[in-house]
Amino acid sequence: MPCRLLSILLLVALALAGCASSRPSSTYSPAELTPPTQVARDLTRLPEPAGRIPVAVYGMRDQTGQYKPAPDSSFSTSVTQGAASLLIKSLRDSRWFMPVERENLQNLLTERKIIRALELPQDKAQIQLPPLMPANMLIEGAIVAYESNVKTGGAGVRYLGIGPSEQYRQDQVTVNLRAVDIRTGQVMQSVTTSKTIFSIQMDFGLFRFVSTKNLLEIEAGFSRNEPVQQCVREAIETALVHLIVQGIQEGSWRLKNQDDFKNPIIQSYLRAYDEQVAVVPVPAPGENANNGGVAK
Repeated sequence: MPCRLLSILLLVALALAGCASSRPSSTYSPAELTPPTQVARDLTRLPEPAGRIPVAVYGMRDQTGQYKPAPDSSFSTSVTQGAASLLIKSLRDSRWFMPVERENLQNLLTERKIIRALELPQDKAQIQLPPLMPANMLIEGAIVAYESNVKTGGAGVRYLGIGPSEQYRQDQVTVNLRAVDIRTGQVMQSVTTSKTIFSIQMDFGLFRFVSTKNLLEIEAGFSRNEPVQQCVREAIETALVHLIVQGIQEGSWRLKNQDDFKNPIIQSYLRAYDEQVAVVPVPAPGENANNGGVAK
């Protein structure tokens, strides 16, 4: 009887563990393009601009000061250090901006010098390097915050030593983007976005005495974590879409067809912005903002 009971419990535990886990079928998976996010689809479907704006990106720093907790590494940062590369790709995909190389400008200048040095005197009249394209605007930005364990929780139930449990955790990453006019240094637009990072762990356990001296213990489970770099990418793309839409609304740049301002994507981001930002009435000229009277 104990052997039969042990077999039944083992089969039940294995069946439940098989339903709860999804082990990879093989140890090899080919490389593939990074799947687009929903925000990336909105970014590529924006209406056409009156003209693409040449922009320069010198970098996008990690200003969080956060490192992965032990035992991972005391020198491994919590967020990606390649945010500038993600931003440049988003700028190109938007079809609103034309990014020019500035982050590794010295490498570009070195290659141009090599080409000039290798030119023979008779070839100088034939090979002419075009001048570098100047930028009309700077896109500056940074990963300004990374908060761990913003929200944690879980649930579990056991009956006669058998039952599942679940735990989850939420982190948050915050990104800031701003557009700067090169001619005046004026900050034309500034946007801050946040993205929640979800982590979940599910377990199933069996802990039971099948006889006086025999103890059966079975554990199975899995965990799933959102990739931090994907969350940073989505936060950058969201900030860029808001940057474009707010610039259209305030006249910083224009649409090719002004009727496209009624585009559902533009209107949805405008509504989201209006819901998040409290609109403070601007006092009329000569009106005192403190008491509503006229300034003397």
